[in-house]
Amino acid sequence: MNPEIVPIHRKEFLREDGMLFVRTEGILETMVKAPLIIASLIVVALAMPLQTSFSSTRTLDITVYSDGSAHISSQLEVDPLDPDFEVNLFGPSIDNFVAVGENGFLLSSEIIDNKVTIDTFGTSSITIDYDIHDLISKEGRVWTFSLNSPTDYSLLMPANSIIVGMNALPSNMVIVNDQTQLELSTGLSEINYILGTSNPPVTNPPVTNPPVTNPPVTNTEESTADIFTLSVIGVSITAAVVGAIFMVKRKAKSSSAIQNEITESKIKSNSNDPETIFNLRPEMREDDKEIIKFISQNGGQVLESDLRKKFLQPRTTMWRAVKRLERQGVIEISKKDLQNLVKLKTELEEEE
Repeated sequence: MNPEIVPIHRKEFLREDGMLFVRTEGILETMVKAPLIIASLIVVALAMPLQTSFSSTRTLDITVYSDGSAHISSQLEVDPLDPDFEVNLFGPSIDNFVAVGENGFLLSSEIIDNKVTIDTFGTSSITIDYDIHDLISKEGRVWTFSLNSPTDYSLLMPANSIIVGMNALPSNMVIVNDQTQLELSTGLSEINYILGTSNPPVTNPPVTNPPVTNPPVTNTEESTADIFTLSVIGVSITAAVVGAIFMVKRKAKSSSAIQNEITESKIKSNSNDPETIFNLRPEMREDDKEIIKFISQNGGQVLESDLRKKFLQPRTTMWRAVKRLERQGVIEISKKDLQNLVKLKTELEEEE
């Protein structure tokens, strides 16, 4: 038999052995790459909670005013690598929204319904401030604050407010400048309160009884004559008093219309008078009253920049105060040489 001749089935066996050898090399390569893939997955898993923590709320402070509005101030941690950041607000009725980065620069924002998108510009911390009108409801004399908060927060109640009920106990309660400050936990909080008034105490004057003297005893005829005389005098005095009252009432009716016209004209002409404004707006804040006095002293109109210089307030704080007075119908805002001109209104309407 020729030794160079190889059976067919043996050639196939050698090919199968070669194929098995190639497959073994692929398995070894896969085993080398597997630890690298597993390590990458572990890194991604560890990075996910870090990325989520960037959008957490650091602080949340709420101030409730006596006119039913509230001011929200919150500090948020965001991812500086994201170009923009979306925040859910506590309602759609938003005024005076301001977003400030950690470097103190104002950030541009866009509000749609109850959501705002803020351009981060690489900042890792954002402070937002805005006024809202959706947290307070009123039923009779009882006002109700209601909020479903995603985090713990502090709540400063209005001055002269009296809490009459709440659905959950606060973790802390203190008095700050005659105002109640509550520390509340995450979840739904409802607080019922009324606005009280500080009236001076009423003191009753001492009651003194006049001395009682016994009339002298007279005979029957003299007593009867005296009684008749006194009766005639009493009837005459009564008739005179009734006639005087009738004449006074007629004069009062005829002059009441004139007096009303004089009163209305005084209100219109003295609308720039601070005391008149304060009487028509009894729930105005004390710091807003100082702004009204300053505007009145300067002829009824000033620039917003002059207000900031006078009261040493930043731009955002003074703008919120000016907008608050505009909502109360006390002032009007117009443009003058690219600046905001604040003017007292010439006619005010009394709040209902």
